[in-house]
Amino acid sequence: MQTTTSTSHPEDIVALEVAYDDAERDARALVDQLSAAAGAWRADAGSWSVAECLDHLAVGNRVYLRAMQPAAERALAAGRLRRGVARPGLIGGWFVRSLEPPVSPRFKLKAPGKIRPRTAPALSDAARDFFASQQDVRAFLHRFEAIDLAGTHFANPFVRGVRFSLATGLHVLAAHARRHLWQAWCVRQAAERAAGHGSGFEMSTSINHAPSA
Repeated sequence: MQTTTSTSHPEDIVALEVAYDDAERDARALVDQLSAAAGAWRADAGSWSVAECLDHLAVGNRVYLRAMQPAAERALAAGRLRRGVARPGLIGGWFVRSLEPPVSPRFKLKAPGKIRPRTAPALSDAARDFFASQQDVRAFLHRFEAIDLAGTHFANPFVRGVRFSLATGLHVLAAHARRHLWQAWCVRQAAERAAGHGSGFEMSTSINHAPSA
């Protein structure tokens, strides 16, 4: 995992990278010593496993970056440089806040079909894909940090007619990771309780399933 050490970048850019680093660190702690069986455990047929939470995040990162990339490339080519802090606008800020954990059952959002996780992915595969997608998010931030992130907009990949600034998109990626890592920790804790009542699997093994960066 890469960590933020440079002080030459604007504070808002550093804060975003720290948020991505924190999510990756949290995910590594989540999957550390977690068995494949425990990673696949679900509370019920309609809920997600730890592996599915990570798979959803990996897919979501890729879909969002794919939507953001063309607008960012055009801004870079046109020399549309940074004019202010990479902060979400009014509506974007509201949406980012709506993603933050803990999540009330009254305000759960159904994942759009294009970013629903695969059915029963292997924990090791899902974790590897998530960490790779986080590297892609970080690379996007590094490549485009000097453009006008707050003033450059892209089409929301899930809601037709809605446009977000690139700044909003970058904050969405951080909040979305926090939301579903919180969810995954809740699933792991529930799985641990189930194991304590004779679920038929061991929570941990001697193998660390978190892949190296």
